[in-house]
Amino acid sequence: MIRATHVLRRDALAGEIVDRIVLDHGDRHRRRMAMRGVGGLAFLLDLPEPTVLDDGDALVLQDGRLVWVEAAPERLLAIRAADDHALKRLIWHIGNRHIPAEIGPDAVYIADDHVLAAMVRGLGGTAEPVERPFRPEAGAYAGEAAGHHHHGHPHGAALAHDHHHPHAHE
Repeated sequence: MIRATHVLRRDALAGEIVDRIVLDHGDRHRRRMAMRGVGGLAFLLDLPEPTVLDDGDALVLQDGRLVWVEAAPERLLAIRAADDHALKRLIWHIGNRHIPAEIGPDAVYIADDHVLAAMVRGLGGTAEPVERPFRPEAGAYAGEAAGHHHHGHPHGAALAHDHHHPHAHE
């Protein structure tokens, strides 16, 4: 099976695009994985280290051909607030949950979750379902596995817990 061994970022694309893959945000953070393009091209993603693939990047096959990376639309919540301060408060509460979030100029996008939607509404914000590509922030710990940091929690527990750090204030 042909291998894709490195990534060309969207701002440096040059070459023949022979297929495309459509991946959600979870599948865009990989190192090694069998893949099949929309056009049927089967290949092995075989990168030297886990890499976040961005919408518009390309995977370079061993023979130099390219496979376009496209971010798949996902069911998200668009979270908004009445003003910047209220939105910052919501961002703090969302960040305290250790979930992936995409911060835009007037909204924050997170995976659709009815519990978090209720929390946001309870804090005075809006949480409207939308379908669009998800491009969460890489974060300060992006070099660690899956972009999550850990501070004493078992693997995976950091994704949906509620706690308060002694240094965190509203």
